[in-house]
Amino acid sequence: MVQFTPAQWTQLLDYLQKKHTPICRQWFHDDLTAGRLNGGVLEIHTATPVQRTYLENRCKEPFVDAAQHVTGQLVAARFVCDRDPATPDHEEPVSAPPHPAGPGFNPPPVPAELAQPRPRRAPDAPASADLDEDELFDGESMVLSPDHAFENFVPGPENQLAHAAALAVAKEPGTAYNPLFIHGGVGLGKTHLLQAIGQAILEARPDTRVLYVSCDDFITQFIACVQRGKMKAFRNRYRNIDLLMIDDIHLLTTRDRTQEEFHHTFNALKQNDRQIVLSSDAPPHEIPHLEDRLISRLGSGLVAQVSPPGYETRVAILEAKAKMRGFAVPPEVIAYLAQRLDSNARELEGAICTLHGHVVLMNQPLTLELTRSIYQDAAPPRPKMNRATLDHIVDAVTGYYNVKFSDLQSRKRPKSITEPRQICMWLARQRTGFSLEEIGGYFGGRDHTTVMHSLNVVENRKSTEEQYARQVETLLAEVDGRVAV
Repeated sequence: MVQFTPAQWTQLLDYLQKKHTPICRQWFHDDLTAGRLNGGVLEIHTATPVQRTYLENRCKEPFVDAAQHVTGQLVAARFVCDRDPATPDHEEPVSAPPHPAGPGFNPPPVPAELAQPRPRRAPDAPASADLDEDELFDGESMVLSPDHAFENFVPGPENQLAHAAALAVAKEPGTAYNPLFIHGGVGLGKTHLLQAIGQAILEARPDTRVLYVSCDDFITQFIACVQRGKMKAFRNRYRNIDLLMIDDIHLLTTRDRTQEEFHHTFNALKQNDRQIVLSSDAPPHEIPHLEDRLISRLGSGLVAQVSPPGYETRVAILEAKAKMRGFAVPPEVIAYLAQRLDSNARELEGAICTLHGHVVLMNQPLTLELTRSIYQDAAPPRPKMNRATLDHIVDAVTGYYNVKFSDLQSRKRPKSITEPRQICMWLARQRTGFSLEEIGGYFGGRDHTTVMHSLNVVENRKSTEEQYARQVETLLAEVDGRVAV
């Protein structure tokens, strides 16, 4: 047994920075330390159980590669946290990722992200009714990321309520804002806030039983348990917990049996003052095909929206993402990116990752000129303008398709009418502040599910039909032009 030297550890981190740039974070330097090198296994100590689980699931192969490069030996890596009961001193390195929730949470309680799964069933093995519970719930997609802690979240006017509510829930789970329902577009911070809540609660109360899953996982596990007669295991897993977090709850639509089971799960947790946190792309009353009783329950706590970040918030996000990677970015580059990219935080993070890769792989200094050369084809920022009205949209669409507004409001369903009507609804959602109900009411008294269907049709056709996409973009520009005049 030997101790991995500080010089070797520095070499390992430098190798990761050069060969595995996307995974590298500043906390690798601040929080990780090398331990023993014993029996071909390098111990790497983490500051928190969340870091240990994250590295085991997301970064093990790069660390093994780096350790082998530095030692010139066939070395494995094992991540250890002294605060983590899942990794006692005698534990052998584990190659299978730990399950983020654990099998059923039978007492004594084990922190959700610490429990280890049993080996998965072989791909060619037949499914059976006596399938182990761990295998029913096996999965690694919903691992808490240290990136998504509260200290890395950038609050701004666009997310102020959601951020404040998340902090309150983390401080007093089960009593403050239960359920907490966060909704908004892609990449605006919903998942970040959910994970930040989970990490803050586990930091303060390590024995909290936390379950963090995607709605898709919830549906898949429910179906598997129904088919194999394991509903007792399913209910034990989802109802014997202290905190349930589900991403993308809007995917429950059109699934009656799953909605029924979620309804009972929700009631069981709420009655026992267990915290529920959900994210969605729309508020409860705008989710199509959702039962009224679920709409009522999902909206019974606090419903908070996150919106696209403004310029000042984008600057702060870029600075935070660069700092998280230990990447020095000049202020003029930050300003350029904040002006050029205005959609969401995920796009901003991607820009920092891209620039970091260029600097490391091409051994180039980061300058404004380099940044411009990389993003010269990026869409320029949209000019600020007054909000469009429904009249602007109707005038543009009826003129383009040569249809009457009365036809768009009618119940007529030929393609020559439904296509422009759907595009009108899509444009209204893009360029006005009206709700789905208000848009549907304007176009012939249609309900919000019809509007949501129209939005999905337009998005799907835009992604698969080039000519259709050009027509929609032409109309979008026409509406913007009418507003700017």
